[in-house]
Amino acid sequence: MIRTGIFGGSFNPIHNGHIALARQLREAAGLDEVWLMVSPQNPLKVQSNLLDDQLRLQMARQALADEPHILASDYEFHLSRPSYTWNTLQALERDFPDREFILMIGGDNWQNFHRWYRSADILNRYQLVVYPRRGSDIGNIPANVRVVEAEFLDISSTDIRRRVRQGQPIAGMVPDAILKDITDAYK
Repeated sequence: MIRTGIFGGSFNPIHNGHIALARQLREAAGLDEVWLMVSPQNPLKVQSNLLDDQLRLQMARQALADEPHILASDYEFHLSRPSYTWNTLQALERDFPDREFILMIGGDNWQNFHRWYRSADILNRYQLVVYPRRGSDIGNIPANVRVVEAEFLDISSTDIRRRVRQGQPIAGMVPDAILKDITDAYK
């Protein structure tokens, strides 16, 4: 079985923190690869400033061009919306029977995991890797949930969007390959 980590998000835009975290978690959790699951819409978030799905996917793919074990996936674009992780995992398992899918989430999402659609079913069926985030309390965890410490890079998509709108530099926060695309997209 190919151990594949699923790291979901809007990636609005993808940044160096996402990529560094995916690298660290892949290694720490013993995964063969990580799929950054570009989500069309998080059902628990209102995202009025969400860039077009295809543009976010294109930027993610460009950003990951030199990362052989980390791929940007449009899989959720082809599922019904809103995107529920349970539905995604079930469909992935059906379409890729040679893979074992491991869900990767931040401590902030773990704190709200009980609000996720069919969260108990996810816990009963899949392994989870949780990485601590600043200000999140992971608390007690079930046996199939593994906490993996990862170096925290203080970069956020929200800050990148704000900086672009204010004409501030974002070099070093995002891969050079997509620096101009991000600047043009969020002006």
